[in-house]
Amino acid sequence: MNTTVKTALAIGALCVGWTFVMGVTGWYKHPTMLNLFWVVAVIEIACLIWGLRRTATTLGYWPQVGAGTAASALAGVIVFLGSLVFTTVAFPQYFEEIRAVQAELLRARGMSDADIAATQQIGASLQTPFWQALLGLIGTTVTGFLTSLVVAAFYRKR
Repeated sequence: MNTTVKTALAIGALCVGWTFVMGVTGWYKHPTMLNLFWVVAVIEIACLIWGLRRTATTLGYWPQVGAGTAASALAGVIVFLGSLVFTTVAFPQYFEEIRAVQAELLRARGMSDADIAATQQIGASLQTPFWQALLGLIGTTVTGFLTSLVVAAFYRKR
């Protein structure tokens, strides 16, 4: 199996795994622990560094960027599917619970119930399993492209 595919599988499996850790522990419902979700970015960056270091002896700068972006796009498909399973099968009340946490945080800042409802209405259309999964795919791909631009500058065939 080639390194790009291995990197993609590692990113996808580890990011989806971390998402399920967040779900099983209930951290996504905790006002401060829910920020640990962003560990997925660290996981992706670490996996890309690992993967691009392995291909550095054979690929120049732009091919390295391409390999990292391709790995991230493939991982994004895994993240997309994992997100759908997370929000539809494993934690079907996810969006209601997230809205409750958001309301709690906004109330603590002194917002009125009417302002909280208006604020939550703005993002409600994106709080569906499909849109969250699609945003995960896009985020994974963009993060991979930007990370690859930097990492390939250090790890590439010269």
